[in-house]
Amino acid sequence: MIGVVLFGLFTILLLAGVPIAVALGLAGATAIALADQSMFAMPTNVYAGIAKYPLMAIPMFVLVGSVFDRTGVALRLVRFATAVVGAGRGALASVAVLVAMVIGGISGSGPATSAAVGQVVTRSMVKDGYPRPFIAATVGAAAATDILIPPSIAFIIYAVLVPGVSVPAIFMAGMFPGILAGIAIIVPIVIISITKDFGGKARAEERLRVWQTFKEAIWGLMAPVVILGAMRTGLVTPTEAAVLAVAYGLFVGFVIYRSLTLRDLYEMLVEAGELSAVILIVVALASVFAWSTATLGIVQPIATWIVGLNLGEYGTIALLMLVLIVIGMFLDGVSTFLILLPVLIPIANNFHWDLTWFGVILTMKIAIGQFTPPMAVNLMVSCRIAGVGMESTIPWVVWMILAMFVALALVVGFPGIALWLPHAMGLR
Repeated sequence: MIGVVLFGLFTILLLAGVPIAVALGLAGATAIALADQSMFAMPTNVYAGIAKYPLMAIPMFVLVGSVFDRTGVALRLVRFATAVVGAGRGALASVAVLVAMVIGGISGSGPATSAAVGQVVTRSMVKDGYPRPFIAATVGAAAATDILIPPSIAFIIYAVLVPGVSVPAIFMAGMFPGILAGIAIIVPIVIISITKDFGGKARAEERLRVWQTFKEAIWGLMAPVVILGAMRTGLVTPTEAAVLAVAYGLFVGFVIYRSLTLRDLYEMLVEAGELSAVILIVVALASVFAWSTATLGIVQPIATWIVGLNLGEYGTIALLMLVLIVIGMFLDGVSTFLILLPVLIPIANNFHWDLTWFGVILTMKIAIGQFTPPMAVNLMVSCRIAGVGMESTIPWVVWMILAMFVALALVVGFPGIALWLPHAMGLR
């Protein structure tokens, strides 16, 4: 009964527009009070929820996303990718996906990437003959790859919450699935563009030179190499890599491109501080929610019931897929992990699934939810920039959702897609 109150109150508060952090904390505290448990442990749990070394990377990765956005890296990457890919039908839309994947190797935030890429490519894509709803669908779907390609804030949270999973290992495990997801999205984009004659309308004199644009974009292209290479060689931990990424971004902005000012730096620090505070407050108060589910014994019966459905491994994965995609329409990856991992990990342990691989497929499911209407967080951002309603994107985004399902199915069916790289790099 208390379990029903816990999840029911959380749902009601969420639907009422209460911030998710407050909803998590109030629901957890109410359940503890109804069970006549001590409330004095709550402050300790709130503190313990964020007093974890890997979480220090989150503010830095949030900041580095802002730094590279303001330095003009996204624009230079678009120009270079356009020069390489060309300017035919579907070319610029494919460029948007490729650039989003590179930006994902810097910021690790889907909505942030949706905003950065959307602001850069929307006007160019309109001039090139793409309808605005298609542009919004493309950018929203492309940004979903960012929680898969390291560094990923969702992966950091997962590694912190799941014993035995290291941040470097799950970072590397997400690399190939993230690339696979990006390729999967490009396929329907190109097919639609060719059949509907989208793109290729830009004037000939606007064509760009590969070498010139490469020299302009090289510093942005090197950012993921610097971040991941430093972690791979053991020079830095993931947390230290985040600091290195900020230093690299500031060097590029102030010294190489000279596009940043001290005023920009102040505004970026404020922006990163506010966003990081939101994320960490959610993490802190979600610990109360998780503590109440563990203390009151709510988790195990739910996990036992799901396992008792006798759906088998793939049937259970399919069920979890549907549930997580629906939840992903309403919540970001961090919140979803904080709420559901106490239930999901016992299920994974029952089937003896590799927890690193399990984290990757969970994240892929959440990524699909981030651009699945009606409450897709990435799509909300891209639609706002493109100036269209979300309902207008449905004829296009549905094909990208199906493509991502195919990529997810491949990772489920062939775990080596996720696990080969961390094994080869000696991280497992």
